[in-house]
Amino acid sequence: MTASLNLMKLCVGCDDPAELAAWQKHRFQGGPARHVTRMWPKRAAEILDGGSIYWVFKGVMQARQRILDLQEVQGEDGIRRCALILDPVLVRVAAVPRRPFQGWRYLPGTEAPPDLPASREAEPDLPPDIARALADMGLR
Repeated sequence: MTASLNLMKLCVGCDDPAELAAWQKHRFQGGPARHVTRMWPKRAAEILDGGSIYWVFKGVMQARQRILDLQEVQGEDGIRRCALILDPVLVRVAAVPRRPFQGWRYLPGTEAPPDLPASREAEPDLPPDIARALADMGLR
């Protein structure tokens, strides 16, 4: 968990943190990952002061990646976008249920779930419905 301002985003196309890590490793060849979003964060300076992007998989926040930089990119359509440059290391966090939302949302550091201890990072992911139920009960 970080005290900085963070972002949270639904992870579409991957079912769990392991699948996202494998896809990013293949796509970015072990270098910094990059996620392009339409909106530029107005609070960019706060995010770049140690913030992370927290990934939500099937309604459960389960992982984060440190945001290293924000870069302006322009698509073939001429529209300017924001590329989030991410640390290639995906950190597992305590499972927290989240309702669906569009785009990204700010996540204050005080509301961010804690990182899982290294001894628990290798544990297989629970099915999303079980992880959500445990998180609702405060057990995970």
